[in-house]
Amino acid sequence: MIIQPKVRGFVCITAHPEGCAAHIDEQIAHVRAGGPIKDGPKKVLVIGASTGYGLATRIATAFGAGAATLGVFFERPSSNGKPASAGWYNTVAFEKKAHAEGLYAKSLNGDAFSPEMKESVVDLIRRDLGQVDLVVYSLASPRRTDPATGEVHKSVLKPIGAPYKSKNLDTDKKRVLPVEIGPAEEAEIASTVKVMGGEDWLLWMEALEGAGLLAEGCSSMAYDYIGPELTWPVYTNGTIGAAKKHLRETAAKIDAMLKVRRGRAFVSVNKAVVTQASSAIPVVPLYISLLFKVMKEKGLHEDCIQQIDRLLRTQMYNDGALNFDDLGRVRIDDWEMREDVQAAVAAIWPEVETGNIDELTDFAGYQENFLKLFGFGLPNVNYDRETEPEVDIPSLAEISSA
Repeated sequence: MIIQPKVRGFVCITAHPEGCAAHIDEQIAHVRAGGPIKDGPKKVLVIGASTGYGLATRIATAFGAGAATLGVFFERPSSNGKPASAGWYNTVAFEKKAHAEGLYAKSLNGDAFSPEMKESVVDLIRRDLGQVDLVVYSLASPRRTDPATGEVHKSVLKPIGAPYKSKNLDTDKKRVLPVEIGPAEEAEIASTVKVMGGEDWLLWMEALEGAGLLAEGCSSMAYDYIGPELTWPVYTNGTIGAAKKHLRETAAKIDAMLKVRRGRAFVSVNKAVVTQASSAIPVVPLYISLLFKVMKEKGLHEDCIQQIDRLLRTQMYNDGALNFDDLGRVRIDDWEMREDVQAAVAAIWPEVETGNIDELTDFAGYQENFLKLFGFGLPNVNYDRETEPEVDIPSLAEISSA
């Protein structure tokens, strides 16, 4: 079949297998250009490994440090002639490249929050790897079933305490429109913390620790975002921010657990990039379009793979030292938050409107990055040619039954 992009709101409902493979190739090439990562991890578990920062971490550790990687995610295979999700095709391409290099790469597709998934991962690590020396927690899910109560919690993107008014970019119609978001109720805040906070991360680490699968010197990290004050009401000071605060508190607990074996745990604050998750956050797409323009002009632009490659090379390994802020977070958003970058964005923000989007922002770059997430717009890919949508992930492992 011929697969073309079909965009609905902030998501593309189609994905292209060859395009996703070309995007994986681009990211691998960037990592390889930096050479080997000295003293990098050798056995890595990535929870949320099929898109965004989780996928970038899997690529960077595999092709930069030669690591064996085990990826966990929840993606949709192709069925009834319909394309699979982008994360499915990303994983197909990643595993094929890793196996061609002689690297161990296996994956599990299912609910990462479930006890069954944790049991399956524990069994697979015990059988294949023995232990892991890096655990990356990079889930972005709209809902979670509490394993203790069976209750389903849903996350929301809302301010806390008061309504928030700003302007937003309608990426479908390329219009700047006013947006008002009502404040979250207490139950919504609590549910968002349940989904996006650190509770599940801790359950994963306890399961791995209890099974004796954490190597001496093991590190674990999760990802966060802060951004400028104009996004704080709907993010840092909103429901997601409450969840991220819980994530930081959880990092401290996990850090204490890992210190016994000279390990460490932390939250890394990353740069704003176009991901399936960030595209859904009000105000953020407009901010990212402005940020891209400013950072590209200053030669500072980074996508997920550049961010994670720099984190691994300059702070975590290669004789690097972690750059903590006063709240104990590692900062790799330093270029985004540079005073001159933020001043330039702040100066443009009041002026941008529908009529000057192309002049004042890099909306074209935003759209290009967005479509790349789904395998579209890649050079040397013939999108007019028929392609086979039904492809298997080479080393997809079975999940234990309850």
